[in-house]
Amino acid sequence: MEKWEGLIRSIPDFPQKGIVFRDITPLLGDGAAFCSAVNHLVKACPPETEMVAGIEARGFIFAAAVANQLGVGFVPIRKAGKLPYLTETVTYDLEYGTDTLEIHQDALSGKKNVVLIDDLLATGGTAAAACRLLEKAGGHILKAVFLIELVNLAGRAKITDCDVSALIQF
Repeated sequence: MEKWEGLIRSIPDFPQKGIVFRDITPLLGDGAAFCSAVNHLVKACPPETEMVAGIEARGFIFAAAVANQLGVGFVPIRKAGKLPYLTETVTYDLEYGTDTLEIHQDALSGKKNVVLIDDLLATGGTAAAACRLLEKAGGHILKAVFLIELVNLAGRAKITDCDVSALIQF
């Protein structure tokens, strides 16, 4: 087991009873562990990666670091109303309603081969919507890479158009 894996804290009954929250804050606070986790995410990216996209908010942390190490651009995927320029949008279903994700229309700058990175794959709805959004903007999703996957929630099944991997599974 990598040191960073042991730094993921499990918090029972947060945000509600019956849920175990996987807190990455201790991992982020340890420079060597954070660097190791990012290095593992970098290794999971195909060599033809031209852009790395990250989902707001914790996905930004890892995706930007990976993009930096690969020497490629970073695309922030935001919640609705947060971006100041022309946007592409995708609305998707949640367990309790709907949500909307956005990126700038020119976010991919003509580059096609994109890797999506986020900290957590749970039910898969947000990640699947992010993939649709990137494709709508002209991207080809090479892979979706997650730090953590909650296997019992079967989120991987919702991401059907690309390879999916996670560094650690609970």
